Amino acid sequence: MIGKLTGQVDSVASDSAIIDVGGVGYVVHASGKTLARLGPKGSGVSLLIDTHVREDAISLFGFAEGVERDWFRALLNIQGVGAKVALSILSVLAPDELARAIAAQDKAAVARANGVGPKLAQRVVSEMKDKAGGIGLGAAALQGDVPVAAPVDGADGPLNDAVSALVNLGYRRAEAYGAVAKVMQKQGANVALNELIVHGLKELAQ
Repeated sequence: MIGKLTGQVDSVASDSAIIDVGGVGYVVHASGKTLARLGPKGSGVSLLIDTHVREDAISLFGFAEGVERDWFRALLNIQGVGAKVALSILSVLAPDELARAIAAQDKAAVARANGVGPKLAQRVVSEMKDKAGGIGLGAAALQGDVPVAAPVDGADGPLNDAVSALVNLGYRRAEAYGAVAKVMQKQGANVALNELIVHGLKELAQ
């Protein structure tokens, strides 16, 4: 099994790159965000690798960061999500953005990925909400100092009401959730709804 490749960029395509390691070119499939971080031909690169072995093929999936690989592996546990779809999701949502989308149950954000329809997006945010907090996703599960894989304890009602109010003002649900959760972390679970909205707007304006 290959767990890591260190070499030089040979070429980059829309969904993969060829990494030259000692004269051997490895085809590595990766998210658009990881591919965008690769330099021009000849640049040094080191990628974490997830190796998938089937009867007819050996496929390498590369990640610039361990947290992206963790999310990739977690997404594969969702029915209907294969490697291609998982990379598609990670191409439109960085790990921290995906964590916020799941915490906010923002299926529209997940549905922006190619190959992900509304039903699959709903399944992803629903099933991953219970799993995200326990799979060691590190910094990707944080918005500032606020855990976003679960609501602030005892504050589900006001949090959801404030998020809905901000969404009605035109903000994306994941952004609104992160801002409101941050306010509640600073001011406590008993903060009034109008204060949540006002301070949430201030967080969003920063």
